[in-house]
Amino acid sequence: MDARVKPAHDDGKGTKNMTPEQVNLVQQSFAKVAPISEQAAALFYDRLFEVAPPVKAMFPADMTEQRKKLMGTLAVVVNGLSDLGSVLPAASALAKRHVSYGARPEHYPVVGGALLWTLEKGLGEAWTPEVADAWTAAYGALSGYMVSEAYGGTQAAE
Repeated sequence: MDARVKPAHDDGKGTKNMTPEQVNLVQQSFAKVAPISEQAAALFYDRLFEVAPPVKAMFPADMTEQRKKLMGTLAVVVNGLSDLGSVLPAASALAKRHVSYGARPEHYPVVGGALLWTLEKGLGEAWTPEVADAWTAAYGALSGYMVSEAYGGTQAAE
């Protein structure tokens, strides 16, 4: 994760508010990735398994449905960024389910790195420092909340 990104403030729930400009950048850039969602999801999981081979055992051999779930979840979250509170109950439930799959707090930064890498590859020249900062803030806000919900406040190392 990019340590330069400092979201506006902590709301006491483990989430950090993003600026409206960051929300817009994430939503606009995701709209550019959505048409290549199948390729983006494959790229993401290939990268994740490359940088963290042990996590591959947590996933099914046939990743078709998993790739669809990833992109569907990202779409819901990205569309809900304007009202982050609207996606927090689903994020909490997802975080708790991930514990049963073997996910640990230290996996969150690795997943975030793979996501940012995928977005950079998918967006090409549209991946600007501002877009990178916005996505880093979005992932940081959501992953921090999810870790807090799933592990009772144990934060992942950034």
